[in-house]
Amino acid sequence: LSVEQDKKMKKILVGCPTSDYHEYALKEYAEAVKNLTYKNYDILLVDNSKQDSYLKKLKSLNLPTVKGPWHEEARERIIASRNILRQNVIDGNYDYFLSLEQDVIPPKDVIERLLQHKKRVVTGVYFNYINTKKGVELAPVVWSKVNMEREERYFIKPSELNKGLIKIAMSGLGCILIHKSVLEKIKFRYEKQYPSFDDIFFGLDCKENKINIYADTNLICKHLIKNRPWSWKNLK
Repeated sequence: LSVEQDKKMKKILVGCPTSDYHEYALKEYAEAVKNLTYKNYDILLVDNSKQDSYLKKLKSLNLPTVKGPWHEEARERIIASRNILRQNVIDGNYDYFLSLEQDVIPPKDVIERLLQHKKRVVTGVYFNYINTKKGVELAPVVWSKVNMEREERYFIKPSELNKGLIKIAMSGLGCILIHKSVLEKIKFRYEKQYPSFDDIFFGLDCKENKINIYADTNLICKHLIKNRPWSWKNLK
């Protein structure tokens, strides 16, 4: 790339909060995140493990990492770490943040594919085991409708996949491209009276600020959940 071409390319920060809970996914993630085909991105992970041994491991794999604060409450740890990333996007003059969780493995051209939509918030699709009224189901972490008061969430149906770009209510933060202007308005947060994590509140805050969220239903990511040695239920 010439210097001029490089200047025209949007500058992207790719990263996520992480901890030694995700060590099982580290090798595959490190390989994926270092080999994205986009030419103008930086990586930053925020490690909120209690000890420093995982931080050393991340750095030994040449993954740029800073230490985030440890809190007993998992949501506090995650939000503090994600807001460090948010501040880095704003202070580092990045155009976008690609929130890419450490157990989500995207296609190599994920940044190009999300950028082409020219949206302020656009997610790829990955699946997770979700508690529903029918029991635990494997479903896309993309919601077409959410009612917080009734604690109801409606996931997009498998029949809605591979249909290109669609407008959604909200999604997980596992593989989502967020424009800097959105992060300047919205901080990551949660509310203690709800069991939800910050992805839900990010979606609600986008709605409050009249920021639409989209999903590229053709962009399917691998989610490393089969070998996960822990469950969200067991986290404080």
